[in-house]
Amino acid sequence: MRVFVAVEISNKDIIDSIRNFQSKITIKAKPIEPQNLHFTLQFLGEISEENCEKIKQNLKKIEFSSFKINFKGVGAFPNMRSPRVIWIGVDKVGGKMLEDLAGQIKNALKPLGFSPDKPFKSHITIFRIKNKIGDISKNLEKFQGYEFGSYLVSNIKLKQSVLTPKGPIYTDLEEVIAK
Repeated sequence: MRVFVAVEISNKDIIDSIRNFQSKITIKAKPIEPQNLHFTLQFLGEISEENCEKIKQNLKKIEFSSFKINFKGVGAFPNMRSPRVIWIGVDKVGGKMLEDLAGQIKNALKPLGFSPDKPFKSHITIFRIKNKIGDISKNLEKFQGYEFGSYLVSNIKLKQSVLTPKGPIYTDLEEVIAK
Protein backbone atom coordinates (compact mmCIF):
# COMPACT_ATOMS: atom_id res chain seq x y z
CA MET A 1 0.00 0.00 0.00
CA ARG A 2 1.11 3.57 -0.77
CA VAL A 3 1.05 5.81 2.33
CA PHE A 4 1.96 9.22 3.71
CA VAL A 5 1.61 11.20 6.96
CA ALA A 6 -0.44 14.38 6.66
CA VAL A 7 -2.33 17.23 8.23
CA GLU A 8 -5.70 17.12 6.53
CA ILE A 9 -7.62 20.35 5.86
CA SER A 10 -11.25 19.97 6.92
CA ASN A 11 -12.30 23.54 7.76
CA LYS A 12 -15.16 24.55 5.43
CA ASP A 13 -14.18 28.25 5.37
CA ILE A 14 -10.60 27.44 4.35
CA ILE A 15 -11.78 24.95 1.73
CA ASP A 16 -14.26 27.50 0.33
CA SER A 17 -11.52 30.14 0.22
CA ILE A 18 -9.21 27.76 -1.69
CA ARG A 19 -11.99 26.71 -4.09
CA ASN A 20 -12.76 30.39 -4.75
CA PHE A 21 -9.09 30.98 -5.53
CA GLN A 22 -8.95 27.90 -7.80
CA SER A 23 -11.91 29.29 -9.78
CA LYS A 24 -10.10 32.62 -10.35
CA ILE A 25 -6.98 31.08 -11.90
CA THR A 26 -7.25 30.48 -15.62
CA ILE A 27 -4.53 28.00 -16.50
CA LYS A 28 -4.50 24.49 -17.94
CA ALA A 29 -4.14 22.59 -14.67
CA LYS A 30 -6.07 20.04 -12.62
CA PRO A 31 -7.42 21.49 -9.35
CA ILE A 32 -7.03 19.34 -6.25
CA GLU A 33 -10.39 18.11 -4.94
CA PRO A 34 -11.47 19.73 -1.64
CA GLN A 35 -11.48 16.40 0.25
CA ASN A 36 -7.84 15.84 -0.79
CA LEU A 37 -6.36 19.12 0.54
CA HIS A 38 -3.55 18.39 3.00
CA PHE A 39 0.03 19.07 4.09
CA THR A 40 2.24 16.06 3.40
CA LEU A 41 4.46 15.82 6.47
CA GLN A 42 6.25 12.72 5.18
CA PHE A 43 5.69 10.53 2.14
CA LEU A 44 6.48 6.88 2.90
CA GLY A 45 5.75 5.23 -0.45
CA GLU A 46 4.83 1.57 -0.87
CA ILE A 47 4.82 -0.38 2.40
CA SER A 48 3.70 -3.79 3.66
CA GLU A 49 0.82 -4.43 6.11
CA GLU A 50 3.44 -5.41 8.69
CA ASN A 51 5.31 -2.13 8.28
CA CYS A 52 2.02 -0.25 8.44
CA GLU A 53 1.37 -1.58 11.95
CA LYS A 54 4.88 -0.58 13.08
CA ILE A 55 4.42 2.90 11.60
CA LYS A 56 1.10 3.30 13.45
CA GLN A 57 2.73 2.33 16.74
CA ASN A 58 5.59 4.78 16.27
CA LEU A 59 3.27 7.62 15.23
CA LYS A 60 1.17 7.09 18.39
CA LYS A 61 4.27 7.97 20.46
CA ILE A 62 4.42 11.49 18.99
CA GLU A 63 3.24 14.20 21.37
CA PHE A 64 2.39 17.67 20.16
CA SER A 65 0.06 20.52 21.10
CA SER A 66 -2.51 22.06 18.79
CA PHE A 67 -1.28 25.14 16.95
CA LYS A 68 -2.65 27.71 14.54
CA ILE A 69 -1.48 28.32 11.00
CA ASN A 70 -2.44 31.13 8.66
CA PHE A 71 -2.72 30.26 4.97
CA LYS A 72 -0.94 32.94 3.00
CA GLY A 73 0.55 33.40 -0.45
CA VAL A 74 0.89 31.16 -3.48
CA GLY A 75 3.76 29.66 -5.40
CA ALA A 76 4.79 26.92 -7.81
CA PHE A 77 7.19 23.97 -7.87
CA PRO A 78 9.76 23.82 -9.25
CA ASN A 79 9.25 27.49 -10.22
CA MET A 80 6.81 29.93 -11.85
CA ARG A 81 8.42 29.66 -15.31
CA SER A 82 7.99 25.90 -15.55
CA PRO A 83 5.36 24.87 -12.98
CA ARG A 84 4.27 21.30 -12.21
CA VAL A 85 2.44 22.16 -8.97
CA ILE A 86 0.73 25.32 -7.70
CA TRP A 87 0.56 25.63 -3.92
CA ILE A 88 -0.63 27.78 -1.03
CA GLY A 89 1.82 28.56 1.75
CA VAL A 90 1.54 29.48 5.42
CA ASP A 91 2.81 32.21 7.73
CA LYS A 92 6.34 31.92 9.20
CA VAL A 93 5.25 30.89 12.70
CA GLY A 94 2.78 28.27 11.46
CA GLY A 95 5.33 27.06 8.92
CA LYS A 96 7.90 26.57 11.68
CA MET A 97 5.38 24.61 13.77
CA LEU A 98 4.57 22.35 10.80
CA GLU A 99 8.29 21.90 10.17
CA ASP A 100 8.82 20.90 13.82
CA LEU A 101 5.95 18.40 13.58
CA ALA A 102 7.43 16.95 10.37
CA GLY A 103 10.74 16.65 12.25
CA GLN A 104 9.06 14.65 15.03
CA ILE A 105 7.54 12.32 12.44
CA LYS A 106 10.91 11.93 10.73
CA ASN A 107 12.51 11.00 14.08
CA ALA A 108 9.69 8.59 14.98
CA LEU A 109 9.91 6.74 11.66
CA LYS A 110 13.70 6.77 11.20
CA PRO A 111 14.20 3.59 13.32
CA LEU A 112 11.89 1.80 10.86
CA GLY A 113 14.12 2.79 7.94
CA PHE A 114 12.07 5.73 6.63
CA SER A 115 13.49 9.12 5.83
CA PRO A 116 11.92 12.00 3.88
CA ASP A 117 12.47 11.95 0.13
CA LYS A 118 12.95 15.74 0.18
CA PRO A 119 13.19 18.55 2.75
CA PHE A 120 9.83 19.58 4.24
CA LYS A 121 8.25 22.75 2.81
CA SER A 122 4.99 24.01 4.33
CA HIS A 123 2.53 24.02 1.44
CA ILE A 124 -0.78 22.64 0.22
CA THR A 125 -0.90 21.57 -3.41
CA ILE A 126 -3.97 23.11 -5.07
CA PHE A 127 -3.23 22.41 -8.77
CA ARG A 128 -1.26 19.72 -10.62
CA ILE A 129 0.03 20.52 -14.10
CA LYS A 130 0.58 17.63 -16.50
CA ASN A 131 1.57 19.43 -19.70
CA LYS A 132 4.03 22.29 -19.98
CA ILE A 133 2.15 25.61 -19.74
CA GLY A 134 4.98 28.14 -19.53
CA ASP A 135 5.46 31.08 -17.18
CA ILE A 136 2.52 31.68 -14.80
CA SER A 137 4.09 34.56 -12.84
CA LYS A 138 1.57 37.07 -14.23
CA ASN A 139 -1.39 34.78 -13.33
CA LEU A 140 -0.26 34.51 -9.71
CA GLU A 141 1.48 37.81 -8.90
CA LYS A 142 -1.69 39.53 -7.64
CA PHE A 143 -2.19 36.65 -5.15
CA GLN A 144 1.29 36.75 -3.55
CA GLY A 145 0.00 38.27 -0.29
CA TYR A 146 -3.46 36.68 -0.50
CA GLU A 147 -4.75 35.33 2.83
CA PHE A 148 -6.98 32.25 2.87
CA GLY A 149 -7.75 32.12 6.60
CA SER A 150 -6.54 30.38 9.76
CA TYR A 151 -6.62 26.73 10.72
CA LEU A 152 -6.05 24.89 13.99
CA VAL A 153 -3.78 21.88 13.51
CA SER A 154 -4.98 19.37 16.09
CA ASN A 155 -4.12 15.99 14.56
CA ILE A 156 -2.03 14.11 12.04
CA LYS A 157 -3.11 11.16 9.95
CA LEU A 158 -1.47 8.19 8.33
CA LYS A 159 -3.22 8.02 4.97
CA GLN A 160 -3.32 5.45 2.21
CA SER A 161 -3.26 6.76 -1.35
CA VAL A 162 -4.77 4.73 -4.18
CA LEU A 163 -3.99 6.27 -7.57
CA THR A 164 -6.82 6.14 -10.11
CA PRO A 165 -7.29 7.72 -13.58
CA LYS A 166 -9.69 10.23 -11.97
CA GLY A 167 -7.18 11.17 -9.25
CA PRO A 168 -6.03 9.77 -5.92
CA ILE A 169 -8.37 8.29 -3.34
CA TYR A 170 -7.21 8.77 0.25
CA THR A 171 -8.19 6.59 3.20
CA ASP A 172 -7.36 7.23 6.85
CA LEU A 173 -5.34 4.43 8.45
CA GLU A 174 -4.45 6.08 11.79
CA GLU A 175 -5.02 9.37 13.57
CA VAL A 176 -2.84 10.95 16.25
CA ILE A 177 -4.59 13.73 18.17
CA ALA A 178 -2.72 16.63 19.77
CA LYS A 179 -2.30 16.39 23.54
